[in-house]
Amino acid sequence: MRLIIFDFDGVVADSELLANRVLAQGLSAIGMATTIDDSLRLYMGKRWRDCEAAIEERHGAKLPEGFIDAQQAAVYAQLADGMQPVPGVIDFIERFAHVPRCIASSSTQEWIGDSLEAMGLAHRFSGHEIERGKPHPDLFLLAASTMGVPPSECIVIEDSIMGVTAGKAAGMLTIGLCAGGHIVDGQGEGLRAAGADHVAASYDAVAGIVGPLLASR
Repeated sequence: MRLIIFDFDGVVADSELLANRVLAQGLSAIGMATTIDDSLRLYMGKRWRDCEAAIEERHGAKLPEGFIDAQQAAVYAQLADGMQPVPGVIDFIERFAHVPRCIASSSTQEWIGDSLEAMGLAHRFSGHEIERGKPHPDLFLLAASTMGVPPSECIVIEDSIMGVTAGKAAGMLTIGLCAGGHIVDGQGEGLRAAGADHVAASYDAVAGIVGPLLASR
């Protein structure tokens, strides 16, 4: 294996709980009752614009004009309070500093860049955006192509069912990570059912999986 592809929210930045709390509160405030668990289960791993369609389908009603933009702004405003990395990710990056890596995320480049700056990790990654989001494989395939590595030689680290589905559709070895503050009971089983080759509860566990794969080359 020659390339590690990281999802961002919930894999590098411990931001999924923050984003889904804001979304759940915003939806409930306009009469579309949503718990944080609902939001994590239904919308985690989707781009904001894909969340909009999923929300409208679930509730059978259109969202108010500008609602999604307002939720994004509310999440973004909390960057000022500091963004924390997922436990263990910095040590993992340093341990495998010799291995090419990149981010392939449904989030915007602006969000990723500013969050990386807030965590002091901006120099560690490149990132990619594409029109068709997860669970389609396009984002991961673009990342592999840009980095010049065949999909079969890529490792994906993902925390969402959408992301695992995309990683497997891209033909990549996919690790389901359950290390962020947003992980709920049954998340690991869900990632495994989505096709994850491995499920890990920590970055130490990911290192135990990845190390031999890299050493074999």
